[in-house]
Amino acid sequence: MNFRKITSAVLAAVLSAGMLAGCGSSSTAAASGEKQTVTLWATGSDNVRAIFETLTNDFNNNSEYKDQYQVELQFMLSGTGTQSLTDMLVAAYQAKQTKTNIDFDIVDLGGDDLSKIVAQIGEESLEKLDETKVPNRKNIKSESALATDYTQAYRGTTVILAYDSEKVPNPPKTMDELVEWMKANPGRFVYNTPGTGGAGDSFVRTAVYNFIDDASAMTSDVPKWEEQWNEGFEFLKEINPYMYQSGGTVVYPNKNQGALDLLNQGEIDMCPMWADMVLSQRNAGQIKDSIKITQISPAFTGSLQTLAVPTIGSHKEGAYAFMNYMCSDAAQQILVSQMAAIPLVDTANLDMKGFEDVQNLDVSSFRVMSIGTLSTDFNQKWDDDIASLN
Repeated sequence: MNFRKITSAVLAAVLSAGMLAGCGSSSTAAASGEKQTVTLWATGSDNVRAIFETLTNDFNNNSEYKDQYQVELQFMLSGTGTQSLTDMLVAAYQAKQTKTNIDFDIVDLGGDDLSKIVAQIGEESLEKLDETKVPNRKNIKSESALATDYTQAYRGTTVILAYDSEKVPNPPKTMDELVEWMKANPGRFVYNTPGTGGAGDSFVRTAVYNFIDDASAMTSDVPKWEEQWNEGFEFLKEINPYMYQSGGTVVYPNKNQGALDLLNQGEIDMCPMWADMVLSQRNAGQIKDSIKITQISPAFTGSLQTLAVPTIGSHKEGAYAFMNYMCSDAAQQILVSQMAAIPLVDTANLDMKGFEDVQNLDVSSFRVMSIGTLSTDFNQKWDDDIASLN
């Protein structure tokens, strides 16, 4: 794969020159008999990169579309401090790029990313899906609550409580029980720094929004909710002394993997973590078999991951082809087997051996949070109020 890291300055220069890669028109490709190149943009942790490498390779070499289209993956690792994928897409859309010199053909969007796109450039920046071009869509059991007609859900994901069952035979069942456990076992719990990984981000947002009575706040980017964050941040200050310590100082690890590594190494006994990361790494023998998962009440957040076709893309037929492939049993099996993702098709059609825990994670009961552009202010407040304590 040829991965490109594009900074803000480079992107601006490229946009002004109208020279993003993938500029060949589909008609030219078709006329020459060549495969049409479809550019897929995605972002996330390294396990997300790995699964998309497998999926694009399978699409390009084994799917019914292998003689027509070639998907090229452009992946941006989260938590690196570079410009985000949503920022890039917004900038490209606002630059009024023509449809023949842009390569945002299809994009992978989580809840926050999708809400940012809708808030900043509207649903009209995405193609309204033509369901006749995604026949496998009928097999998908869930749909995004936001921009439903413009996005295609393809997998579920949720944050759970990961714990070492040899040290914690009876894990907490509620947030109150978890706090009691923290205080009785200081230094044995941690969450990763928000902004470097979604597990820690989910923990702190859940903790703060547990103090807001209006459930609609969890899916709103209206600035008024910032006024109600204080009680939750006071709670985060209260539990700060009971977090993992190194050299006598509380340390919040970077990235989801940083927290999971501490759990696997026995430095801590519990942490919030993505279910798919725990189950896939346990299945691969990368972490101890004693590491289990459970969900507490109120639950941490989960969401549906979606695909969308930007209106500024050049190769919509190929984008639809890849979207249709992602809704197939073949792609859903890869998502389960390699990533322990929560499939959105009937699991009776899949081999779930070794991934029985996944079947217990019901996407219909997920506690969804999508606060869009407020996430920037939220993470800054965490840096100012919590990180500064240590």
